[in-house]
Amino acid sequence: MVVGVVLLFLRAATFNAATSSALFPSTALLWDLNGSERVNVLMVGYGGGNHDGAYLADSIQILSIDPATDTTTTVPIPRDLWIEGVGSFSQNGKVNEVYAAGHASVDADEAERLDEAGRLMTEVLSDVTGLEIDHWLSIDFAGFQEMVDAVGGVTVDNPVAFDYTTIEEFHRAGRWEQGGFAAGELELDGDQALAYARARYTSVVAESNDFARSIRQARILGAMRAELGDGGIGSIPPGLGLMDAMEDRVRTDLSAIDLFLLSPHLSSDRRVELTEDVALSATTNTIGQYILVPTGWAGAGDYGRLETYLASELASPAEAGAADAP
Repeated sequence: MVVGVVLLFLRAATFNAATSSALFPSTALLWDLNGSERVNVLMVGYGGGNHDGAYLADSIQILSIDPATDTTTTVPIPRDLWIEGVGSFSQNGKVNEVYAAGHASVDADEAERLDEAGRLMTEVLSDVTGLEIDHWLSIDFAGFQEMVDAVGGVTVDNPVAFDYTTIEEFHRAGRWEQGGFAAGELELDGDQALAYARARYTSVVAESNDFARSIRQARILGAMRAELGDGGIGSIPPGLGLMDAMEDRVRTDLSAIDLFLLSPHLSSDRRVELTEDVALSATTNTIGQYILVPTGWAGAGDYGRLETYLASELASPAEAGAADAP
């Protein structure tokens, strides 16, 4: 037993060195998660690789944890949210460009560039949401696939059947040649889970927007959390497999210990959607791109209404287990 604990400790230390800017062993969350103030953690998913746009954020979610009630609220951030008049991002653009801009802003090794990308994304989103975002975690698409495979796949309950394509021209022509997902219980491996999470061009209009995608992504995160178990001895094998999968794919400012503390909150209890005509309004920028701005937007830097909306939504208590069931 002692040997096993030592080996696990050494494995965690190796994982920490490869993925985190934090020291091991250390913890930034232990006291905060047992305190009285909300703990906000940013999660970013991006494509990775060597193609153009590899570091554009494809998935942006804030986990807002209330230690007093031990509940988690997920706040998905639409990729088309317009950022203008924010000091830390002077070039203006969609929020999904911020991570890429941070990555490109430093001449350093890959780990340092990812650290700057996470830092900038955290700073910008703190400014526009009014939330004090404490920490961040990012993962590329290959890592997402490998994580799902590392826990032996996931099972999700899909309420609406849909077909999909990744090609916009096929979408316009109504061609769904790449696949589809039936309604009901689905068993997904890594490739299938990534396709399910990312599907944007679908045969069902309601499944073709960022909001639907973020809900599907949350289902997968919740299902992964279920596969990890309750943290007992039985959780060690999938936990080790998960570390192997994440080692070259994840970057964060949280230590391995903090990631363990964060894992129970991957299944959130509530979602606060920044939907059109409630929190956001659709418009176009000066070059005709579709963008989203806070409802009642008065121009550059006007995020007060968005901050007020989020503060009001988060002030009401979340009901444990009310959202994101796999």
